Formats: sequence, C-alpha cells, structure tokens
Amino acid sequence: MKLSQLTSYLESLAPLSYQEDYDNSGLIVGNPDKEVHQALLSLDCTEAIVDEAIAKDCQVIISHHPIVFRGLKKLNGKTYVERVVEKAIKNDIAIYAIHTNLDNVADGVNAKICETLELTNCRILAPKTGLLKKLVTYVPRDKAEQVRNALFHAGAGNIGNYSECSFNADGTGTFKGGEDTNPYVGEPGKRHHEDEVRIETIYPAVLESKLLMALFLAHPYEEVAYDLYNLTNQHQQVGSGMIGELEQELTEEEFLFVIKQNMATRVIRHTVLTGKKVKRVAVCGGAGGFLLKHAITAGADFFVTADYKYHEFFDAEGRIVIADIGHFESEQFTAQLLYNIIRKKFPNFAVRLTEINTNPIKYFI
Repeated sequence: MKLSQLTSYLESLAPLSYQEDYDNSGLIVGNPDKEVHQALLSLDCTEAIVDEAIAKDCQVIISHHPIVFRGLKKLNGKTYVERVVEKAIKNDIAIYAIHTNLDNVADGVNAKICETLELTNCRILAPKTGLLKKLVTYVPRDKAEQVRNALFHAGAGNIGNYSECSFNADGTGTFKGGEDTNPYVGEPGKRHHEDEVRIETIYPAVLESKLLMALFLAHPYEEVAYDLYNLTNQHQQVGSGMIGELEQELTEEEFLFVIKQNMATRVIRHTVLTGKKVKRVAVCGGAGGFLLKHAITAGADFFVTADYKYHEFFDAEGRIVIADIGHFESEQFTAQLLYNIIRKKFPNFAVRLTEINTNPIKYFI
C-alpha cells in the first residue's frame, strides 16, 4: 500500500494536532506516495535501526521519538541525527514519528503503561482544553433523526464514555427562496414557516471537515443553516498522563516490586516511602515531572514516570511516592502498542518489531 494510507490511519487515531508545540511528529523522511510492504517499529530511530531496516527490507521506520526535533541547517554527517537522515534517504527508507500525539490519546502510550501495571478504571490525568467545538443546526422535523445519525457516525456527540449525545429543541424557522432556488419545502419567492428541530452536539475540532461534509449530505435543505462554537471544555480523551487503580491495595514495597517486574526495569529511583497502602496510581511515559501536582490533586499514592532531576524529588513532600523508572523503560512497550494497532487494521501488512535495544543509558550493577 502507499505510505500515506498507513500514516493517515495512524493520524486518525493520534492526530498530529494533538502533539505538543515542541514536538516534530509525522513524516520526517520520505514520499507519502511511496509503496511500502514492510514497516520496522522502534522507540528510537538510530543508525543501527536504519541498518536493521535495510537488512530486513523495510521501506519505512515508525518510531516513537522523532529523529529530528529542530530544523537541520546542515546535512554533512557530523551528528548522529544527520547520519541517520542521510542513510535513510540514500536507501530510500521513510521515517515516521508518532510521539506526543500518541502520548496524549486515551489509547496511547500511557494506556499501555496502565495495562502493563494492571491498573483499572483508567482516565486521562490532565485533560486538554480548546480541542472541542459545538455544532448547532436547524432541521425539518421529519429529517432530524437522519441528520443526527449522520453527525454521530461522523464522530460527533461523544462525552466521556457516552456517545450519541445531543440537545434538541423544537421551533419555527422562516425563509424565502430566490427565483433560482429549488427549496425542499415551500415555494420560491414566498416566505415559508417550517417546524424545525434545533440540534446541538459536541465534536473534536479535528473532525470538523468530516462533520460538515456529513451534515451537508444528510441535510435536505439547499442552504444549510448552522453555527460553530469554540469550547473551553476539557477533552476527557486527550491529555497528559493517566491515573488508574490497583484491583487490590498493596504495600509500597510490594508495588515497587510490581513496577520492577512488569516494567522490566533494573533500577527504580524513588522518594521516601510514606508507609501508606497503594491503591491509586498516576503514570506518565517519559519526562512527567510537570504532572506531579495533577497526580497529587487526583489523590494518587504513586507517580510512575521518568527523567526526574535531583531537586524535583523534594516536591513530593511526603504526599506521594515518585518512582522514576527511566525514560526508555517507561516507553519500551510503545513499539508493541504500534504493532497491535497496525496489525488490527492491516492484518496482511508486514510489521516487524526491532531487535535492537536503543536505550542510550547503561547500568553497572
């Protein structure tokens, strides 16, 4: 299939607009129209990963971390970033990154951590705002259900774990068509009064084009009246980190053992233990220190994340246990997550997990 088919599907699950401002997710190297037969999945894209893709005849590398974060001013092989890009181009291998946009969706990286730690009742820890909008339209009563169904099918009406949500109010609409009109009801040149239903529904802004297309196709009027409103509501399915609960309370020592075993980490740096039982756990793959206040406010007993600096550990102040398990260790199952996502949609497309450990940090124990 074309590379664009694969990347478009990934972006339908983790839209590029959901990535953080500093990020560089998306197609970094390659032509969207390129034919691809195999993909290599990895956490990072290094020279060794490109060599592996060459050896395994993979036409695209899909990594979590982008090889290019900032613009390249030169391309002469002086840095590993430049060498990776050069080698990929020379060997006609595309590089695609799906980073913080995959972090920020409810079924993404943090959900995989929650699954690995066997947490239940999981939700986004810090939902984002400014990603939702409201559509209001006016429909003749006999077509209201048809239009509602079309909007719901296009992705509107989801609030938390509820779907097909809308508000409906009866009213009277008036209009007068010009000489060249062909109105669904009424006659050109005469004011018409029609019993209508005002339909209101919420939708993610990224679906706006799809939603409007569905509205125009399902609505019987030649000219569709509609309003679009920006909302400041939190999007409960998009945001940073996650929080969930253990099925049974554990001691802090017991839960540290669960982390070490399930997350396959050799070292856990943690704050002083509080002596309390562990029930509620917050997680964030990669550098999650910015979410500490959210974890405390949400009542988490433990915060599992990475990349904590020395002085930041003091911020726990005995209210929570911070467990820094390492950046690679916190996100190492992301390639498997991508494997499952791609195979479910494209069962006949060859996807291969890297056999290379790209963790740049080594431990002497």
